[in-house]
Amino acid sequence: MGTFRITAQIGSVASNRFQQVELLVDTGASYTQVPAALLQDLGVRPLTRRRFGLADGRHVTLDVGEARIRLNGDKATTVVVFGPEGAGTVLGAVTLEELGLAVDPLNQRLVPVEGLLMSNTGLSTGV
Repeated sequence: MGTFRITAQIGSVASNRFQQVELLVDTGASYTQVPAALLQDLGVRPLTRRRFGLADGRHVTLDVGEARIRLNGDKATTVVVFGPEGAGTVLGAVTLEELGLAVDPLNQRLVPVEGLLMSNTGLSTGV
């Protein structure tokens, strides 16, 4: 799959401050990564630290928090990784699922997808 970029807005869960960012769409990345300095400026605070594997086989431990994302008229609260200085911005698979989106690799765009619930959720199917 070729990669492509999209424009979204990232903000703090606690405020209405958002910043427009360009994100590389990468379904191979678990989480969305945004530069730490930008997240801190928006008031996003780390909640924990997690270890991550990199494409070159190395491992890093980075801060992780929660932010709001707005994309194509949809909004979600998502896990964000505080990217180190010089690292790129990435839209990861978890955020895509939270927004109900999937990648259309042929047309290099995001498309809405239906969510799935297990059959034993107790919801009536109406049939």
